[in-house]
Amino acid sequence: MSEFDDIRPYDDVEVPAVIARLIADSEFIDLLLSRKAPLLAKLCPWLARPFIRFGLRKLTRHMSTVNDLQVQMTEGLKNVLDTTTDGYSFGGLDNLDSSKAALFMSNHRDIALDPAMVCLGLLMAGQESVRIAIGDNLLSKPFAADLMRVNRSFIVKRSEASRRGKLDALKKLSRYIRHSISQEQVSIWIAQAEGRAKNGRDRTETALLKMLALSKGEGQDFAAAIGELNLIPVSISYEYDPCDADKARELYSAEQGTAYVKKEFEDLDTIQKGILGYKGRIHVNFGQPVGSSFENADALAAEVDRQIFSHYQLFPTNIIAWQMQGNTDVLETLEELQQQWPDEDWSNAQASFESHLSQIPADHRQIVIDAYAAPVDNQLAHQSK
Repeated sequence: MSEFDDIRPYDDVEVPAVIARLIADSEFIDLLLSRKAPLLAKLCPWLARPFIRFGLRKLTRHMSTVNDLQVQMTEGLKNVLDTTTDGYSFGGLDNLDSSKAALFMSNHRDIALDPAMVCLGLLMAGQESVRIAIGDNLLSKPFAADLMRVNRSFIVKRSEASRRGKLDALKKLSRYIRHSISQEQVSIWIAQAEGRAKNGRDRTETALLKMLALSKGEGQDFAAAIGELNLIPVSISYEYDPCDADKARELYSAEQGTAYVKKEFEDLDTIQKGILGYKGRIHVNFGQPVGSSFENADALAAEVDRQIFSHYQLFPTNIIAWQMQGNTDVLETLEELQQQWPDEDWSNAQASFESHLSQIPADHRQIVIDAYAAPVDNQLAHQSK
């Protein structure tokens, strides 16, 4: 038994039992059925369930380790990206020290795709994959926890009610991250803040950085504790966000003072939409290790933000949205931004973006425009400093 058994990813020896448990889970089978054959799911689910189970058994018959699953997932991701993007690329991988485990901390736009793209970049560069931090708010069903933990995810317990319970959970989480990196030499991915940046304004939470230092050694200061984790900021950029309309709807409800209540399986629907929806181009930039030079969480957050802002790949959608905000009087800046894409057909890019916006409710469009423009504001503000 380990102190981390309730939050860690599953080990190889647990994989066969987890797969068997998922195939036997009727709720999981019904969820798959509702996605693959919604009409059958309504009319005669009892008839279709055996076919879903048969397909799963066939798919997983040679899977007995976590790596077997990772290989299958990676190939599946590449196939999906080939049909839902106009290409994807990675930067900064040559600067990584493959002999050292790292804490990769990125901006957060998509629940599943963000860590998946980080993993894909590392694997394509011949490096090891990462363990993925995921909030327990996504694990309301037992099958969801099994799905995530068998795919190298570990649990961030956000639902603890008492103050003492929350602190204990944060301490354990901090110890687990340090144990994985320092003792097991397995890298970690974690988002820079709790929840996705629905408004496009990527910011690092100082509370998250303080959590990482809760497990520091006796006599260690904040800087040394963070340096031991080999923290590397990562910028993830999507030309189009398949979930932008959903994010805008939620933000609009908040603006109107209306409580937004998620539907059952909404998070799983969001994961599906993010993976299967059109994303245009994607770029992932790996930054430089922050080292042990930052004495407190505020200074460290500023450095993580600086790297994420400066390494963020601005796409034509971001630049066009920034222009739509009324920034037409800064022609010199606009021309400099457009020079990042010298071969772009800007008329066509604008028409495509406007067509995309036309499918979003009118009351929500400015929220979407502002979200696409936010990375430009972030980058320009960083440059002005």
